[in-house]
Amino acid sequence: MSKLAGKVAVVTGASQGIGAGIARALAAEGAAVVVNYLKNKQAAALVVEAVLQAGGKAIAFEADVALAAGAERIIDAAIKNFGRLDVLVNNSGTSESTPLGSITEESFDKIFKVNVLGVLLTTQAAVTHLKEGGSVINIGSSITGMTPPAMAVYTASKAAVESITKTLSKELGLKRIRVNSVMPGTTDTEMFRSQIADNVEQLQGIIGMTPLGRIGQPSDIASVVTFLASEDAGWVTGASILTSGGL
Repeated sequence: MSKLAGKVAVVTGASQGIGAGIARALAAEGAAVVVNYLKNKQAAALVVEAVLQAGGKAIAFEADVALAAGAERIIDAAIKNFGRLDVLVNNSGTSESTPLGSITEESFDKIFKVNVLGVLLTTQAAVTHLKEGGSVINIGSSITGMTPPAMAVYTASKAAVESITKTLSKELGLKRIRVNSVMPGTTDTEMFRSQIADNVEQLQGIIGMTPLGRIGQPSDIASVVTFLASEDAGWVTGASILTSGGL
């Protein structure tokens, strides 16, 4: 039997990249999946189509996790369409390089509203419906251990995700709901390709610093998320799992 047969999962920011990989992986293990997106309706539809063609269940749903009403609508979509909620993956996130001299109130709010407030609001909306054995999985970043220049705001936002994970694991543990985070390293996504473009030297530099000798794939992250969503991880909570190939 599939590890997540009969379960229902919400994946925020799932139209492409890591989120899309997670949605497909959860569906492959039997979960019905709500594929949340904000702007890229066509990409979200392709993720849903891939799931349906593979025999799984999924719907696409547009909403902004940084708004309380949006977060509530995402969770309501799971209940309305599939009747329950078992797994929440807080994957929505935004990133930009911002040197100290360029940080503004607007640039700070843009990152923290999605990366931090979005996690809190969506989890808040989900807790009403998650039962004993439910799982919340937050997507952090290995950048918190690398702390590169010009990334102070983004790094701080992902450090906040780690802290939120540990705090909520204790708070929600009383309800037997597990809360963990996954911390990807450099991963081959649409965003990564747009940033690297044809810079072969930069790409080789990243690979050279990675002990396992390659960049990650969305499937590398998705397999860890699937584990945390399943009963195989029934005794794991408050953990932040580094999935970076050793970088």
